[in-house]
Amino acid sequence: MIYLDSAATSFQKPPTVAAAMQDALRQLSSPGRGGYPAANRAAETAYLCRTELAELFHVPMPEQVVFTFNATHGLNIAIKSLVRPGSHVVISGYEHNAVTRPLAAIPDVRISVASAPLFRPDEVLDAFSRAIGPDTDAVICNHVSNVFGFVQPVEALAKLCNARNVPLLIDASQSAGVLPLDFESLHAAFVAMPGHKGLYGPQGTGVLLCSPDFQAKTLMEGGTGSVSMDQNMPDFLPDRLEAGTHNMPGIAGLLAGVRFVRQTGLNRTCAHERDLTLTAAEELKKIPGTEVFARPDLAAQTGVVSFRCSQMDVEELGNRLAQRDIAVRCGLHCAPQAHQTAGTDQSGTVRVSLSAFNKIPEIAAFLAAVHEELR
Repeated sequence: MIYLDSAATSFQKPPTVAAAMQDALRQLSSPGRGGYPAANRAAETAYLCRTELAELFHVPMPEQVVFTFNATHGLNIAIKSLVRPGSHVVISGYEHNAVTRPLAAIPDVRISVASAPLFRPDEVLDAFSRAIGPDTDAVICNHVSNVFGFVQPVEALAKLCNARNVPLLIDASQSAGVLPLDFESLHAAFVAMPGHKGLYGPQGTGVLLCSPDFQAKTLMEGGTGSVSMDQNMPDFLPDRLEAGTHNMPGIAGLLAGVRFVRQTGLNRTCAHERDLTLTAAEELKKIPGTEVFARPDLAAQTGVVSFRCSQMDVEELGNRLAQRDIAVRCGLHCAPQAHQTAGTDQSGTVRVSLSAFNKIPEIAAFLAAVHEELR
């Protein structure tokens, strides 16, 4: 299979990930639930994973790294910690349903959309500057659009939010493991990310980076292995947000994935993905009737390119490619807000999304298949 759907989940993993998960099933029990060797090994593995993540994202203390089930879980924690009924929230025009649906579930939230054209980060920042007011309770922005690969100006946005004393939540679902992200310098309230995409961990893993300046609200309550006599959840991280038994095979696999990312290097991975994206975009543009959403120099885009064609419905094209054993994603990609902003909400797009494991021959085979289906 030619796998071009890493924006949904990375499919090819480093061999160390599966090996670590298999070892965890044989050697690890639950951290904080005993003083015997299997429990101690589990606690050490969890701490090592927090430490590696803290170093990768420049988080001052490993305890500020909270394990979640996925990015959506972390975003729900962060949103429900920052937003209350009647709050005013400003979001970008490219947010995923993992942001917009939790906001919709909170009564009477006033949402302002900082809408700007694709691949124009300066206009995104201007839109946020106009939308943020004295009554704004939170700002939410994804680092990279899952639909278009648009790299949004989160560093500049963080400075704007800090200057106006408004908490910022960053969705790093498409950037974690690909683009640098310095949590300490951003001063963001929270950063949420999955473990199963650019960090090459297994599904069912995620991470929430938490500022000590904001008391996170719990989505779940239960055992933590700490302060067990107190019927309130602990007021310290990470225990406050990690009720119940940990997914230790998943955390062990995530640790292996993060080590792969750090060993490979973000610059190398990003350059590789951008090279493949540019190749795919330039060749797709040569097909008559095809509209490609790409910035020519790719300075504001990474790892993802979307397109649509006048000759065929995007879902039909995706199905035909699947019959050729080529995996892409078609439709609205759980991000109708992004499609509305870009004007593709009626058609959707075919999305090609890449990882460190994709090669030029795969892109060539994909392009040949598209040419054949659309001729």
